Amino acid sequence: MAKLNTIILYCSIAIVILSSIPLAHCNIAQGPKAVENWFQKVSHSKPKITKLHFYFHDIVAGKNPTSIPIAQANSTSHSPTAFGTLAILDDRLTTGPENNSTTIGRAQGIVGAASLEEFSLLMSLNFVFTHGKYNGSTLSLLGRNTVLNEYREMPIVGGSGVFRLARGVATAKTHTLSKNGDAIVEYNVVVLHY
Repeated sequence: MAKLNTIILYCSIAIVILSSIPLAHCNIAQGPKAVENWFQKVSHSKPKITKLHFYFHDIVAGKNPTSIPIAQANSTSHSPTAFGTLAILDDRLTTGPENNSTTIGRAQGIVGAASLEEFSLLMSLNFVFTHGKYNGSTLSLLGRNTVLNEYREMPIVGGSGVFRLARGVATAKTHTLSKNGDAIVEYNVVVLHY
């Protein structure tokens, strides 16, 4: 009986936690039949161009980091570029660089230090929009981020919801970088989609 009560308690806690997490709800029909119907209509459509501007808040220090290391090679500690480090992140996307700016989504994915000679990252991210016009839609970024360059250009390789079949370019520029490694990065994204 005690075991059953413990299970019920854990399930209740999980329900409370999950119900407090904001969910993205796409306003475009989903499911296999809806996607098939969408593809039939898209062959007669012209692609649209959408421009997005937002800020990415990467928190690596403090009590509530949004980017945490998950693996590294034995030689990483001797590398000037942190080569071999992998991190997973769930960073806020906001309308402005201030911490109290409106949150419009999350950048979720994996980044890895992928160069022996310069500090550059292999980034595999989903921009998950949770508020506003694109709520429930995603854009997928996969590319090389040469972090010390003023501007970095990375490809948008896909998307979902409003951004089905998206392709485009994301341009990143570091807005602020603190001594503890926290960063706010400005993103300008241009995508073609249907």
